Amino acid sequence: MSSPEKLAESVLLPGFAGTTAPDWLRRRLGEGLGGVILFGRNVVDDEQVAALTAGLRSERPDVVIGIDEEGGDVTRLDVATGSFVPGPLALGAADDPELTTSVAAALGERLAACGVTVNLAPCADLTLAAEDPVIGVRAFGSDPVRASVHVAAYVTGLQKYGVAACAKHFPGHGAATEDSHVALPVLPRAEEELREIELVPFRAAIRAGVRSIMTGHLVVPAWGDLPATLNPRALTSVLKEELGFTGAVITDALEMGAVSGEYGRQDGLGQAAVRSLAAGADALCIGGAAFDAEVLDRITATIVAAVSSGVLPLERLEEASARTAALSSAPSPAEITPVDYRLGLEAARKALRVQGSPRLDGAPLVVDVQTEPNIAAGPMPWGLGALLTSLVPGTRALTVSPGDVDSVLAAAAGFSSVVVVTREAHRHPAVRSMLEVFRTSVPGLIHVETGVPGPATPGARIDTFSGSHVSLRAAAEYLA
Repeated sequence: MSSPEKLAESVLLPGFAGTTAPDWLRRRLGEGLGGVILFGRNVVDDEQVAALTAGLRSERPDVVIGIDEEGGDVTRLDVATGSFVPGPLALGAADDPELTTSVAAALGERLAACGVTVNLAPCADLTLAAEDPVIGVRAFGSDPVRASVHVAAYVTGLQKYGVAACAKHFPGHGAATEDSHVALPVLPRAEEELREIELVPFRAAIRAGVRSIMTGHLVVPAWGDLPATLNPRALTSVLKEELGFTGAVITDALEMGAVSGEYGRQDGLGQAAVRSLAAGADALCIGGAAFDAEVLDRITATIVAAVSSGVLPLERLEEASARTAALSSAPSPAEITPVDYRLGLEAARKALRVQGSPRLDGAPLVVDVQTEPNIAAGPMPWGLGALLTSLVPGTRALTVSPGDVDSVLAAAAGFSSVVVVTREAHRHPAVRSMLEVFRTSVPGLIHVETGVPGPATPGARIDTFSGSHVSLRAAAEYLA
């Protein structure tokens, strides 16, 4: 039987900085630390990630190696270029479950070749609130039944090569209007509404054999005042007992504002870890930030003290350790191969929605309107200008902020076609105002929306449902 100290270490999945693992982390992995979560800061290319994970596994073969690779707008492997597959909302728009399975399988094969054992995807959330700042294009759609088909298809494809899928963010984040990275959202649902809406995709994921589910840092008032991550009603009574989930429950990053802001000041990160384990969580993700040995020591000591005092039953910690370890199984062997954009492009082309007649009259002016990216995505290449420039000689590309109306109008004077590219224009009043000015002042205006489309607008428009490289490429090809 492992000691409480070893068990406490075995459920922790920290992040780290840099493209090589620090010595202290490798040492801790060898001593029994559960594993790591990789982010864009850890990635150069697939070969480097494969070498990194092989080095981690050399410290202990059964290390859990996770990554947050949703495809589309949230990518880690392609953080330098933009994703080779469209995101979930684009796959939902294409509405071809077999294609969704194929795209997820291609991603799973690539992750397996990189040595990843668990991918923190897909989102089983729904795109429900127009003002939602964090889910949006990360979900397969707003209809629970249609989205469920794609969630199940994605799980099936991703797990084909041995990489565990992780449906998130239980019980569903899409109707909340606060971002749990910075605040504590409230999901305004009665229990029966949850069963008919948010929980439907999670049931589908469980039926498809999903090996892990991630908690959401959000409050369901019908379940009490605690966020689901710390709430035994959510994780034990509903997820494990009512829905019958027997895999690993992974927390969303415990240092996020919804937990650390509301509960961390009072209890500390270690107490959040204890409360989530007691509620029914198994693996504790503390990967959003780069942590050091001292932080892990404090969390481990707090968990051990909770076991000693009886606050956290030893049997619960043993169960959590076993479920976390189940995510460490090495994926099916695969070779690193050059990224093949053809499948992603096929899906991206099928997802395009065209309104009016968005056709170019000669070389265009392309205006990429920059707004803050989704915090889960972070900064990465985005925009249509460079892609269309490579296809249509004479194209001029501008990258502007929403306030640069006058400079765009001046530049547009010499062009018969002006393509304005936005990311969820409906959520940004300044972008909406900019578009209104252009509609009345710019002949030949074409609007390309790369996020959640929002309300219908007049004129020529292309919706890509994703800001991925392949989705922007598909829009550029259509226009060219």
